[in-house]
Amino acid sequence: MEAALYIVATPIGNLEDITLRAIATLRSVNLVAAEDTRHTRRLLQHLEIDTPLTAYHEHSSDAEAARLCQRIVSGEAVALVSDAGTPMISDPGYRLVRAAQAAGVRVVPVPGACAAIAALSASGLPSDRFLFAGFLPARAAARRTRLTALARESATLVFYEAPHRLQETLDDLVLCLGEAREATLARELSKAFETLHRDTLGNLVAFVAGDSNQCRGEIVLLVAGCTAPEPEVDAPLAELMQALASRLPPREAASLLSTYSGVRKNRLYSDWLAGQGPSADS
Repeated sequence: MEAALYIVATPIGNLEDITLRAIATLRSVNLVAAEDTRHTRRLLQHLEIDTPLTAYHEHSSDAEAARLCQRIVSGEAVALVSDAGTPMISDPGYRLVRAAQAAGVRVVPVPGACAAIAALSASGLPSDRFLFAGFLPARAAARRTRLTALARESATLVFYEAPHRLQETLDDLVLCLGEAREATLARELSKAFETLHRDTLGNLVAFVAGDSNQCRGEIVLLVAGCTAPEPEVDAPLAELMQALASRLPPREAASLLSTYSGVRKNRLYSDWLAGQGPSADS
C-alpha cells in the first residue's frame, strides 16, 4: 500500500456501517494509530484483521506524532482511527495531520460514518447550513456565555453532549435561546436504543426529565437557527459602538457588542467604518 497517513472512519455503533474501503485500508496498512487501542482491537478482531496497533490520543506528545510521520516517510502506511466515527470531528487527531503535512506526507481521507452528519440527516431541521459546535463547556457560566454568542446564529447548531450533562445543557439552551426554539435529540445512533426526538426546547426539557434513559449513551443535540430579524443599529447602539471603538480595537469592540446586542459583528464594524470617513483604515 502507498506510504501515507490514512484517516479512516469507523462505525458509530452498528458494525455493518463500516465501508469496504475502510476494511481494505485497515487490513493493508502497516500500523493503525488508535484513540483507544482496546476499543479498536475489538473492531479489528470482529473484522478478522491483525494489523498492529499503537495509541495516538489527546495526550500523545509531539514526539509521538513525529515518530509516526517518520515511519511513513520511511515507506510505511499508517491509518488513524478514533473510537467511533470520523477522526478529527471533535477529536485531537488534527495535530498528527498537521505534522504529516509539515513532513511532506500524503494524507488520505477514507470517508464513512459521522454522528453529527447522521443526526443532521434525520433531524428534520434545515441542513443547507449548519454549524458544528462540538462539546459545550462543562461549567455552567462558560456554557451560557458560549450559547449566548450563538443565540443569533441562523444556521442549524449541532452539539455533542455527555449524558450526565444533558439536562443542564437543555436548561441552558432554554435560558439562552428560548423555549420555543425547535430542536432534535439524537441518541445512540445506529444502536439498539436509537432515539430521534424533535420538539421545542421547552418540551425536550420535559421529555428528558421524564425518562432517565434519555440521559444515557452517545448524544447529539441539534437546534434550529435563529429566524428572528436582526435588530437595527439604532443611534444609541451606534454611539456605544463609537465609544467602545475609542478604547478597543474596532473589530474587538464590534465582536463584544454583538454578543449583547444580537447585531452581527460585521455589520456593527462596517456601519462604524462608514461613519469614520476616508481615514478610517489608516
